[in-house]
Amino acid sequence: MKEREQIGKVDLDYTHYPGKDFYCDGEVEQELLEIAKTCSAMEFPQIIEERKEWPVLYHLSPLRENIVDWLPMDKGMKVLEVGSGCGAITGKLAEKAGQVTCIELSRQRSLINAHRHMDCDNVTIHVGNFQDIEPELPCDYDYVCLIGVFEYGQSYIGGKTPFHDFFRILNRHVKPEGRLVIAIENKFGMKYWAGCREDHLGTFFSNLEDYPEGGGVRTFSRRALENLFKDCGEEEYSFYYPYPDYKFMTTLFSDRRLPQPGELTDNLRNFDRDRMLLFDEKNVFDAVLQEEMFPFYSNSYLAVVGKRPHMDYCRYSNDRSPQTAIKTEILTLEGKRVVYKSALTLYGADHIRRIQDSYEKLSKRYQGGPLAINHCVLEEGELPRVRLEYVEGVTLCELFDEKLKEGDEEGFFALFQEYVDRISYGEDVPIANYDMIFSNILVQGEKWTLIDYEWTLDRQVDTKEIAFRSLYVYLLENEKRNRLDMTRALEYIGIPNQEMEEYRERETAFQDRVTGKRMSMSRLREQIGQRVFEPLRWIEQISRQENWSRIQIYEDRGAGYREEDSYFVREARLEGQQAEFTLKVAGNVSHLRIDPAMEPCLCRILRFTFNGEPVKLPDKRLCTVNGTWVEGSLVFSTADPNINLHLERFKTAAENELELRLEIVPVPVELCESLEKSLKRRIRL
Repeated sequence: MKEREQIGKVDLDYTHYPGKDFYCDGEVEQELLEIAKTCSAMEFPQIIEERKEWPVLYHLSPLRENIVDWLPMDKGMKVLEVGSGCGAITGKLAEKAGQVTCIELSRQRSLINAHRHMDCDNVTIHVGNFQDIEPELPCDYDYVCLIGVFEYGQSYIGGKTPFHDFFRILNRHVKPEGRLVIAIENKFGMKYWAGCREDHLGTFFSNLEDYPEGGGVRTFSRRALENLFKDCGEEEYSFYYPYPDYKFMTTLFSDRRLPQPGELTDNLRNFDRDRMLLFDEKNVFDAVLQEEMFPFYSNSYLAVVGKRPHMDYCRYSNDRSPQTAIKTEILTLEGKRVVYKSALTLYGADHIRRIQDSYEKLSKRYQGGPLAINHCVLEEGELPRVRLEYVEGVTLCELFDEKLKEGDEEGFFALFQEYVDRISYGEDVPIANYDMIFSNILVQGEKWTLIDYEWTLDRQVDTKEIAFRSLYVYLLENEKRNRLDMTRALEYIGIPNQEMEEYRERETAFQDRVTGKRMSMSRLREQIGQRVFEPLRWIEQISRQENWSRIQIYEDRGAGYREEDSYFVREARLEGQQAEFTLKVAGNVSHLRIDPAMEPCLCRILRFTFNGEPVKLPDKRLCTVNGTWVEGSLVFSTADPNINLHLERFKTAAENELELRLEIVPVPVELCESLEKSLKRRIRL
């Protein structure tokens, strides 16, 4: 095999290639190679939606690039990417840096990488084992990137201290003022407690249990990573928290800008395997944030070893159409915080410029009014951006949540009325911010500031439509907010039901405009088909099933019904909500009581024979109940339903046999009571 190959402008070096690939995802890699050869990156989102397969999403999604897009790089820098795979982030590194060197063991994956980036003249891919290639690499890289690679250190290096050794080897290739970047799952990430499988082994809780079965993969807590850095002599490092995780990051938090309660709502993001759902991750995240423990439970870490970047926070909106895809950054520059919004592609340049135009128009509308507009300056460049003032304060959303939590409905609506009053100022002017949602308004005492006006319309919009949309978005974000009396809220705004439906349709059209009708990640997850199992529901179902099977029998031998003369049916044949069983009853039993369940229920007697003879019910001479008969079925509103058989009126023998088939459906007591009352009224009529 020749030692070098050129794919377009990309150079592949096979000097240390062992001659075969030692791992592969199967036939899908050949599919990926064909896609890379015949399709452009612009077509990848559509291909992902059509294929609905995890490997296609994982290797081709543009969201994979977010994890390195924010890093401060320029064309004068050199980057080493270890474990470059199919090139999910190689293209972004090549776009930002002057020279990119990749190391990848698989030739097939390297070919995929090369074909998808064949126009990049600054990429070299070394194919082969890291340990064979590493000694020949220079030691002057500005960045060494390990994105989802460090956890395999034991497989790369071996020995007694593989991760320490791996770190030291990598770090010696970083120039003195350079940075080593590690993206890795958090061993104690929230998603694993909530029921996600360990990403590499596919097992439940193995990382939380410290990998009891062994294996070559290890993830770490933040503390463990910090100790490793210090053991290797590194004291300068910073941690970032990719959310939902580093694979498909949409938001990057830091110790200088941690999440706020209510902010972590996008949690069902595992795409490769079925999972359990043991609790609501959003609610637990909120509790963790209040206890200031988020760094321990972040799903992933991005550790930057070296000088701390200026970035405090970054949010990507690249699940939108190319014309509206942007990123929002908060940086600390010269001791002062500043906010930037920039286009992610050239297609979004006009969208960014319109933000500056919106600022000027909204400032005129609200001049002298009760709502301040966050200051904005347009900065032109290859990709234009706007610089906004960083505003301190509490979001209006948080204030509304506080009112709901306290049960202060009057306080909620008083605040809502103030919101309506403030945003309605100058409503006759033909300019309106359609996205006046509560999280976009910061409150500092009496001062309210609109911090985001990306979606401003050059026309007049009724205040009630904007207020409705804000409430609608507010309720959709969190189920806990459903306690809000929406009818009263709509009365405040003055919106009839017919008009409300029109506003909902407009919201759908607005979302289509924003996304370009692209499929959301949550929708993609559904399409890929990985299931979410809720054990609490299983427990409830099992409990109900046990209640159906726990049919209790009482025998009266002249002393009345007593617990010591009762037993449970042990050999009932269960089929769905039906139970079939046979009872042997002695001749001295005068009355027999059957308790079909231990909760309110509906009960239908499908079969009843006594000594082989069918018995037709209801018949008050033979049977009395503490429920209500209706067309051959029984409604029991009591938690102790029972059917009493008067056996002295049956033709009995020394030993008798009853065969019963019952259909038992547990029903809420309120429904049973309502049915019984309705039946009694019908009888009286």
